[in-house]
Amino acid sequence: MAKMQFKICLGIGVLFLGFHLPPGIAQDMRWLRVGETQCFYYDYGAEGELTTTMNFFTWPTQYGDNQHTARARSLWMGARDFYDPVEKKVKSVKVIGAGPRVPANQFTMIFPQSIKLIGKYYHPTVIVDDQIGTNNTMYDKLDEFDPDLPCDRMIVIRFNTSMGVSVTKKVMAFSQQNHDNYHLHEYVFKNTGIYNEKGDVYPQTLHQFWVHWAFRYAFAGVTSGGWGTVGWGAFSSEWGASTLYRTFWKSLAESPSEVIKGFYAWYGPNSDQPISYEEDWGCPHFAEDGQLGSAKYTGVIILHADKGPHDPSDDPEQPRTTSYFSPDETSTLANVSQYDESFMELRWKRMTEGHPEKTLEELIGEGKYVSDLVTSHPEVNLGGGVCQGLGFGPYTLEPGDSIRIVFAEGANGLDWIFAKEVGAKWFAYYKGTGAPPLVLPDGTPTTDHNLYKRKWVETGADSIMKSLLSARYNFLHNYQIPQPPPAPETFVVTSGGDRIRLTWADNATRDPHFDGYVIYRSEGTVKDYRTVYKKIFECNKENMVHSFDDTTAVRGFDYYYYIQSKDDGTQNELEPGKPLYSSLFLTLTSVPARLLRPAGHSLTEVRVVPNPYDIRARAIQFGEYAQYDRIAFYGLPPFCKVRIYTERGDLIWEKDHTNGAGDEVWDSMTSSGQIVVSGVYILYVEVTKDEGGFKKGDSVYRKFVVIR
Repeated sequence: MAKMQFKICLGIGVLFLGFHLPPGIAQDMRWLRVGETQCFYYDYGAEGELTTTMNFFTWPTQYGDNQHTARARSLWMGARDFYDPVEKKVKSVKVIGAGPRVPANQFTMIFPQSIKLIGKYYHPTVIVDDQIGTNNTMYDKLDEFDPDLPCDRMIVIRFNTSMGVSVTKKVMAFSQQNHDNYHLHEYVFKNTGIYNEKGDVYPQTLHQFWVHWAFRYAFAGVTSGGWGTVGWGAFSSEWGASTLYRTFWKSLAESPSEVIKGFYAWYGPNSDQPISYEEDWGCPHFAEDGQLGSAKYTGVIILHADKGPHDPSDDPEQPRTTSYFSPDETSTLANVSQYDESFMELRWKRMTEGHPEKTLEELIGEGKYVSDLVTSHPEVNLGGGVCQGLGFGPYTLEPGDSIRIVFAEGANGLDWIFAKEVGAKWFAYYKGTGAPPLVLPDGTPTTDHNLYKRKWVETGADSIMKSLLSARYNFLHNYQIPQPPPAPETFVVTSGGDRIRLTWADNATRDPHFDGYVIYRSEGTVKDYRTVYKKIFECNKENMVHSFDDTTAVRGFDYYYYIQSKDDGTQNELEPGKPLYSSLFLTLTSVPARLLRPAGHSLTEVRVVPNPYDIRARAIQFGEYAQYDRIAFYGLPPFCKVRIYTERGDLIWEKDHTNGAGDEVWDSMTSSGQIVVSGVYILYVEVTKDEGGFKKGDSVYRKFVVIR
């Protein structure tokens, strides 16, 4: 166990080191990983661009942690006629913030105070073959437990700024299937006067105070892994060079007096691709099977913006800025200086410029690439992709005043399996290998395979709006959405000789609407775009059990599982009659289970492999487990006690072997976690149950050598 914990810590260290932050910058972060859309959040208020491969906001995460949709976010704050207590003078404009680039002087503007992950429940214990069976426990580790939390998980971030504005940011995630593809953001900006890291206070009124967010989406996801990697997508889509945006500000059809505001984004055809504009919709895997890698949308909906510090009602005129701009323009660069007024004026202009006459989609026009804007519209300076901005203001904040702004950010699109099906049909026409029937979303047939694919990709616009409206429903109902039964508190997977056994806790049965469980399995891969999950078990309340033997597993393959609790279908507010399920990410295993070798027929078959064990040649001797100092014992009885002694007879390790298989492994460590030294060791095997021709009490010894 000690060795495994070390590897987890090492993995986290590698994760942080991989960010390559500018010199002098440190940060803390927390993850939201209980729903299909997953993301990390930094303690300084925004997720700026850090490296050439650091993308985030994944969907659908079931099919890969690299299903990224975003490149960077930024949060800027500004005011006019600001007295700077550092420079000791009045500045015509002051703008500070985080992102979209991360400058070396980031923390002369932002002073993180705290970040914590709060959970409504603890992450279930998932065990595969006596070890932690999911890597999600690394990311879903609570700082605080609150059973009355209105969501499943909440990140709370607090930081001060050199403007004297203190910010409290809350990001909420929900695991209920109708609400698990968005995160809800609530910000409170308070004029505390705290303007430096030490906490010194200079009270003053902030005039024409503005807040501005920018979102840079990039839909490369699994299609491109960054510099030097092989994929079917263009690397330029990693930074959003093909991303399209559409803003909306409209009345609801069913309630014309209610107005919704926001924007959504999607993958537009990329000029760097070897296929044509018409063919590239959805970024199909044009060389292999047509899999659509980017048939997805992201978006933001405004849920609330205070009219002012003394009027918390929603302001129907906010946001007052919805402009888009290049992430490579001067105002976004990393050499930002909060003391350079000419530079601050550039940011101020972006924050306050209002609403453009045309959306980005309208500006580009049909049949043209985003990259065409560099030459066709040089006045808008849209090189290197696009950021979509949202600006709120102007406000006047007296000392102690605060304002609150709430929005939701989500991702949705074609179901991944259906995206594979649509891509495969398109691919048959593209390659000339077949002519399967093509039916458009409105039910009409077509023989135009490019039109067929594009129309299905574009249904993602309806999907993302559905997600954003679900967030609005949740917000307006004070987060009182129905909940599925809880996931089992424990989920244990045990490899065996003729079956893989799954057992789980019964805590979900206490839910008044509980109606059983479902179990899914994948073969060979997990959280990968090629993974296929198949349902292998389901029970209802009437035939409920808490164990299942997977006897359909085939020897030589790795298997991954997840279990979900389900309700009776009476609580689903969007699809009445359809059961609500607990989140698959709470129990999804990332450690493989497999059929083990069959038990031996007699004690004469017991052997140690390899023998001798030479650490210098472990990859040759035992390549399958080359990353471990692992020794295997084969030919074991189905039930026995396995013990390891030193040559002089000291017991250093033992285990009850009860899974009915014929093999067991030892990581060359004592029971107290010490790595063994070179020497001669003795394996002792004693039969503990009359089974398969073995007699209880019979035993055998084997000597083996360890060389370090």
